[in-house]
Amino acid sequence: MNFDTYVPESKFDEYFVSPGQPRAEAKPILEWFQQQTSYNLPDIKAAAEDVLRELGATFSFEGEERVLPFDPLPRLISATEWQTLNSGLQQRVTALNQFCADVYGDQKILQDGVIPREVIESAVRFRKDCIGMKPPGDIWCHISGIDLVRNGDGKWCVLEDNLRVPSGIAYVLKNRQAMEHVIPDMIKTFRPSPVNDYAQQLKQVLDNVAPSANENQALITPGPCSSAYSEHAELAEQMGIALVTPQDLVLQDDYLHYQSDRGLHRIDVAYRRGDTEMFEAFNAGDPYPDGVAAIVDLCQKGRLALANTIGAGIGDDKVVYAYVPDIIRYYLSADPILPNVETYLCWREQDRAYVLDHLDELVVKAASAEGGEGMLVGINSTAEERADFAEKIRQNPRGYMAQPTIFLSQIPTVIDGSMQGRHTDLRPYVLHQGDRIHVHPGGLTRVALEKGQLVVNSSQGGGAKDTWVLA
Repeated sequence: MNFDTYVPESKFDEYFVSPGQPRAEAKPILEWFQQQTSYNLPDIKAAAEDVLRELGATFSFEGEERVLPFDPLPRLISATEWQTLNSGLQQRVTALNQFCADVYGDQKILQDGVIPREVIESAVRFRKDCIGMKPPGDIWCHISGIDLVRNGDGKWCVLEDNLRVPSGIAYVLKNRQAMEHVIPDMIKTFRPSPVNDYAQQLKQVLDNVAPSANENQALITPGPCSSAYSEHAELAEQMGIALVTPQDLVLQDDYLHYQSDRGLHRIDVAYRRGDTEMFEAFNAGDPYPDGVAAIVDLCQKGRLALANTIGAGIGDDKVVYAYVPDIIRYYLSADPILPNVETYLCWREQDRAYVLDHLDELVVKAASAEGGEGMLVGINSTAEERADFAEKIRQNPRGYMAQPTIFLSQIPTVIDGSMQGRHTDLRPYVLHQGDRIHVHPGGLTRVALEKGQLVVNSSQGGGAKDTWVLA
């Protein structure tokens, strides 16, 4: 494979400093490929996607099961760089966890004016019924997916936080399996940090919040209707715990149970893989108005431990995101290791005026949306779309924030048989195990497959790469 014709087009390319000049960590990988006579990247790509199809690495899109497009040239992160990311992610999740405990507890951060009270109380994901809740170990954020990007200077920044039900870890595991199957000698040569112990690390999270050694655990999934259902099933199987849907749930003797063909089974610890709306399908009966109220009441009583805790979604709010650097300073008395992207909050009059005057330059996001929905990418928008968003912002300024267009780093990607640069981001997974916070090596590298596309989500047509933390 010859990379001489590859032209870095972004301000920061993950593999090349300039045309023909690879970065230090990329040079051995590129030389290895160039020395191979039996390997061709387009063929490797096709073979890997065949393996992924056999492994069931699919997601549901418009009613169809699809294999997430895979690119065989891995994302590379040096050991030194990973050490910084690891520390920054541990710091961020520690602070976010303390924040959740505080806003549902003494609310000192609101009393001290670090965050305006109205910003919290107006958030879609803030749940007043969780005030006073004391989850085991005071852990609210058990499993976090923190989305990172590199800007034009190559500096890592946090793009957003996912504290409710971050998905995608199955692709991390299966992408590595596909690489080990298709090009095993490359894996043996470079020995990237292994990723296959994720289920064991996740099980430690659940064990840590269990009331006793004889606890009963389950993964609660919305069911096959979820685009990530295959991931739910695989994790439940690897952890050796039950996979149940809200329709399987039964409330008996003031404990949560699930119904199987072998009778009722109590659940003490549940890993939820759907937002609170999925519990609306749980009929808890009197005196609860709905299934969500029943789940919250069980958690309030200490009869159910839920990972992630209901209420943790306040940390996902994209307006609250803007305050995370202040949250870190408030709880940890330290500056953030990983900075935020510059953010304009439309509820502030001055910020709103700037956003409305620069919609063609900014990325505007709905505060409670996800997966690339509710977003305006100004440079790719029409005048009609900008006018529509301007009206939305005027009608609901608290519901929107904006950021400068970040020209995400690009990475060489196989497109139609040739090597082309495509924009990319990274989602590492952070597990709060009580006595320590474990950052799983690497994470999910997502890559846009369309030239110039800045939204990399699978729901928006993006693909994925294996992520290598190098020794």
